[in-house]
Amino acid sequence: MSPRRSILKALGLCALTLLTACGPAAAPAATTGSEGATTLRVGYFPNLTHSQALIGLARGDFRESLGTDVSIEATSFNAGPAVIEALFAGAIDLAYIGPNPAINGYVKSRGEALRVVAGATSGGAAFVVRPEAGITGPADLAGKKLATPQLGGTQDVALRNYIVTHGLKTVENGGEVEIVPTDNSQTLDLFRQGMIDGAWVPEPWASRLVVEGGGTIFIDERDLWPNGDFVTTHIIVSTAFLEAHPDIIRNWLRAHVAITLWELEHPDEAKAAVNAEIERITGKKLPDAVLEQAWMRLRVTWDPIAPSLTTAAESAFTAGFLNEKPDLTGIYDLTLLNEVLVEAGQPALAP
Repeated sequence: MSPRRSILKALGLCALTLLTACGPAAAPAATTGSEGATTLRVGYFPNLTHSQALIGLARGDFRESLGTDVSIEATSFNAGPAVIEALFAGAIDLAYIGPNPAINGYVKSRGEALRVVAGATSGGAAFVVRPEAGITGPADLAGKKLATPQLGGTQDVALRNYIVTHGLKTVENGGEVEIVPTDNSQTLDLFRQGMIDGAWVPEPWASRLVVEGGGTIFIDERDLWPNGDFVTTHIIVSTAFLEAHPDIIRNWLRAHVAITLWELEHPDEAKAAVNAEIERITGKKLPDAVLEQAWMRLRVTWDPIAPSLTTAAESAFTAGFLNEKPDLTGIYDLTLLNEVLVEAGQPALAP
């Protein structure tokens, strides 16, 4: 079996098991409660990079913006592919999610399942290494064991693309760089034990590897992108729900933009609010030193930073996670976002 097919087979056994061979099953546009209220089913992660969702759900911003005729059913997830699986199954209508799961869902559904309606976070990912590993340049990665959160995920693709562009190969492709997809909490333990030499991870895990694991930043991913901007989290909506209920999505985006503006103006309060929600959901808040470092490496935004998504899709193809070069034409629908931005006195984004 060829190296590329080996990757694809491995991917098919994990991240892409969520995708049906013929695209998503037909899903209802919305559910209706016993009192006639439409239910918006929302997915999000208890992560710093999903801050608007955490703040807005906790404070009631979305509840107030949607009004009494719409109820919110929110579900916390730990992995992007699980969100796409839920969207395909008709269990999720809107989600805060990273770029690569959204790309996979869009491509596998032949452009039918979802639309990106807004951005949420830029930055917030880094490649951290153990000082004892002696990694000072790309060539030093040969013979090293590295971790990413999930095979085919956003950071996994970023690391594999970095390796390829610097003339190296992974073990499964006949090279000397071993990449082990690992749950973030396990990555920290393995890092401390010296069982892995580095990890490309999102915040706050990058900062935890530095503060709690004694690691050093080898690459702040912002340094690899124009102006330091790349999409880490954006908002996707089921195409069926978007077409059936544009008013609901418009109201959600009104709250999303307002929360983003508030975070930019009140960073200390925003950090505290997000950390409180992380503690409520996971049972443990982030240490202050971790929170401060992590927050500095990300930026909240409503701009989906479209050029970076195109680059991410091309990188996923190069790494062997997509069978054909992806065509993302139509993945964005920023109509409602631009209406909201104009209302808020902000400049509209290019279509």
